[in-house]
Amino acid sequence: MGQSHSSSLAGGAAMTPPGIPVGPGVLVSHPAPVMSSAPGMYVRESNSSLRSTARSPLLVSVPETEDCVESSGAAGPDYSSDVPDDILACIFQFLSTGDRKQCSLVCRRWLLVEGQSRHRLSLKAQSDVVPMIPCIFMRYHSVSKLALKCHRRSISISDDALILISEFSRNLTRLKLRGCRELTDIGMTTLAKNCKGLKKLSCGSCTFGTKGINAVLDHCSALEELSVKRLRGMNDRGVAEPIGPGVAASSLKSVCLKELYNGQCFEPLVVASKKLKTLKLFGCFGDWDRFLETVTDGNTNLVEIHLERLQVTDMGLSAISKCVNLEILHIVRTPECTNLGLVSVARNCKLLRKLHIDGWRTNRIGDEGLIAVAKQATNLQELVLIGVSPTSSSIDALASNCQKLERLALCGSQTIGDKEISSIAEKCKALRKLCIKGCPISDHGMEALAWGCPNLVKVKVKKCPGVTCEAADFLRANREALVVNLDAVAVEPLDASTSDGGAQEDGQEPPPMVSQVTVVGPSGSNGLSALFKSKFGHFAGRNLVACSFGRWSNSRGGSLSGK
Repeated sequence: MGQSHSSSLAGGAAMTPPGIPVGPGVLVSHPAPVMSSAPGMYVRESNSSLRSTARSPLLVSVPETEDCVESSGAAGPDYSSDVPDDILACIFQFLSTGDRKQCSLVCRRWLLVEGQSRHRLSLKAQSDVVPMIPCIFMRYHSVSKLALKCHRRSISISDDALILISEFSRNLTRLKLRGCRELTDIGMTTLAKNCKGLKKLSCGSCTFGTKGINAVLDHCSALEELSVKRLRGMNDRGVAEPIGPGVAASSLKSVCLKELYNGQCFEPLVVASKKLKTLKLFGCFGDWDRFLETVTDGNTNLVEIHLERLQVTDMGLSAISKCVNLEILHIVRTPECTNLGLVSVARNCKLLRKLHIDGWRTNRIGDEGLIAVAKQATNLQELVLIGVSPTSSSIDALASNCQKLERLALCGSQTIGDKEISSIAEKCKALRKLCIKGCPISDHGMEALAWGCPNLVKVKVKKCPGVTCEAADFLRANREALVVNLDAVAVEPLDASTSDGGAQEDGQEPPPMVSQVTVVGPSGSNGLSALFKSKFGHFAGRNLVACSFGRWSNSRGGSLSGK
């Protein structure tokens, strides 16, 4: 009915904070993060968007009776005693994490019901958490979504701890492993045998290898999503053991590979996964043309493909064009892709709805490819062009032919000026969201939006020095319902990378607002490790483009993201 939230409780001995009167068996609150007798261990909340400022609960003891403990200390009627446990659990599902923690302090019954109704848990998976595992998972025995994360400077849990967790959580459906460098193929094999109902596995910066992944594929017949990032056990420049297909090939729907040396060894799995709909490849080493030719041969189920920071050419795009049901395509920082490959995709993939292109200012994709998209992909709803230099001819074609276009982003193009914006304003009748970044437009181009694009609800302008606040005020005066975000900061290097989870984890669209003008600060950036920078060279960038409008597209079923 509602959304389940992760727990932030930790078992173990604790001291009652001074100055707080506590009766026998009362649960109290502590202003600091909950710590156990094992230093540095605590259970963290997995949903940061729902984190509350409420104090973290500290378990002293539990009441001996079912009676609620009144905050005033006086006895009173327990109006919740007539509410069945399952109804009480449903009510808890509608509460935020902080509110749920406070509810668990009320009485013994609420403590038990709240723990039993938790389905999501995020655990700081350091080695000193091992003694607390039985206590934690005995309380939260209904957990089906588990995240185990360890900082790179800490020692993570080992195989014994993972095996113990799998024995307590045999109903796991989702598992995320981050930085668990002490895990080996042995622990993953036992986990796969104990948690055969696993539907989603995401692992990053772990040390197990192909045998651990193959064990999951061989035992988890319900697996639907597999995401592998920086799997250190596979970072061997020798010939890697093939991965898959296993029994999971019959159910697998999504595969995401990030920053792997031997990512091509997943080819048997991808080829055998006939239900596969999504394939994402980010920053993986080696030539990927042959891989794409093999996995797309005869595959008509793929509807979403992401290519980012890859060594792929027009041969790879030509192979992708065989996927006639393709709806979403991202071509980001693939400098060897040209108009020829894009024309092939446009000619055969007529169901294309979302297209992202980051040409990295190589000028290999331009008018020819975009005009082909305009003529063939008439169902296009979302278009992002970054580091591409389209002229008025291709912009006119897109605006005239793609009448379903709702979301458009134009970033880092010196050929997009007032003329092109005026054409968009005149012809894009269905456009709802428009983002312009680092383009030589002026107030004149912005003023054209006051009379065109009748369905426009939001305009975002960043790093366009020619646009002033007067233009924003003009739009506000003429279109009161239009939200205008204006940032005229100096131009910075653009980047369309989404591999850091941006596209996989969309934010929620803000509530409807009246017209506004806001100033947005410069976008942040995250760097790769020195190892990958040295190995991938110019493919090593990973910043998120600040103009992405993923939050905009959620309300219309989109999946764009940005920072």
